[in-house]
Amino acid sequence: MNTIRQITAEETYIVRQEVLRKGQPPESCRFDGDELPTTVHLGLFDNGMLAGIVTVLDHGNPVFGTGKAFQLRGMAVRTTHQMKGFGAALLSGAEAFVKTEGGTVVWFNARTTAVGFYEKAGYQKNGPAFEIGNVGPHYMMFKAIL
Repeated sequence: MNTIRQITAEETYIVRQEVLRKGQPPESCRFDGDELPTTVHLGLFDNGMLAGIVTVLDHGNPVFGTGKAFQLRGMAVRTTHQMKGFGAALLSGAEAFVKTEGGTVVWFNARTTAVGFYEKAGYQKNGPAFEIGNVGPHYMMFKAIL
């Protein structure tokens, strides 16, 4: 049985390192904003095991005007649990949280390899690809929350 619940920032680090920061030191898994009181970390548990994570920050972006925008960061599903719909479930859970908080836009920087996944979920690219040091090429992506 799969469940999504709030977790701590520290609980995200093991999945972040395994999926997003392979070969990098553990401190590379601590992201700016992780400990803000407005930041929420969600974990997807598969039969009690943490299988995926996403961080939701109450973080506006001038690109999206005056609406209440939330940023997703560090979304990852363990390699042993990929291709099972867990990423889509995490994304839906994050969107539901944003909606309850009065958010109007979800945005994030997506790895170029994940763009197709996000496009299937209704997200759009905003601008050209750009490089994030020690991580790789990304696109800013967004979706209006209705």
